[in-house]
Amino acid sequence: MTSDRYETTAAEGATTATSPFDLFSLAGKVALVTGGSRGLGREMSLAFAKAGADVVVTSRKLEACEQVVAEIEETTGRSGLAYGCHLGHWDEIEGLVEAAYARFGRVDVLVNNAGMSPVYEHVTDVTEKMYDSVLNLNLKGPFRLTQLVGTRMKEQGSGSIINVSSTGSLRPMGSIIPYAAAKNGLNAMTEGFASLLGPQVRVNTLMPGQYLTDIAAAWDMDYTNRMSERLHLKRIGNPPEIVGAALFLASDASSYTSGTIVRSDGGIP
Repeated sequence: MTSDRYETTAAEGATTATSPFDLFSLAGKVALVTGGSRGLGREMSLAFAKAGADVVVTSRKLEACEQVVAEIEETTGRSGLAYGCHLGHWDEIEGLVEAAYARFGRVDVLVNNAGMSPVYEHVTDVTEKMYDSVLNLNLKGPFRLTQLVGTRMKEQGSGSIINVSSTGSLRPMGSIIPYAAAKNGLNAMTEGFASLLGPQVRVNTLMPGQYLTDIAAAWDMDYTNRMSERLHLKRIGNPPEIVGAALFLASDASSYTSGTIVRSDGGIP
């Protein structure tokens, strides 16, 4: 005999839901998504709003953030906050955090998604400025934001932090060495913060492979499609396909998941 209820109440911190689908609800939550104005960040911002969350959308381009917030408010009825911030600049991040808490009073989900991966023909083309820019945006920024928001989440008694890494951190190519190193550092940071902020706060890595976002316009698609044949799914990902994994990590569906890597990469060998 089946039950109409889905319950997990055996331990402190477990969740109670009327159905399995309720586990993915973000009703009453506030999410902050960096790099949230385009690509996978935009998909996650919209998905979180559709799941019931108010969303802080931030990137360097305020106007692009405002467009996503307008779409959120028009299509979902949830509230949003657009905030222009360079996540590679340590001193700008505190202003973002203060604005988010001033508007909504809390942050329940933090997604460290902003990143950059400039390619180069020869490793000797990598300048100190390029190297520092890559490390600052992909690693230093997430550390600073998690440092500020994560400690507040621990004080409020709950929260979920998602660090968006890359399969390049596991299979680094010679053309992305600084990026791969930064993302590998982000993987390590996930484990460290999961230990530090637990048990109140869950910290996990979401690791996408190649997705057909706007950056794909610069790819050699013949080469990319040939390379995708090595994947178990034999294709490149479409941006909406990141949503399932992101909602899992953001919501109570992952209430017993912390310090781990969830890959969404088509199955790299």
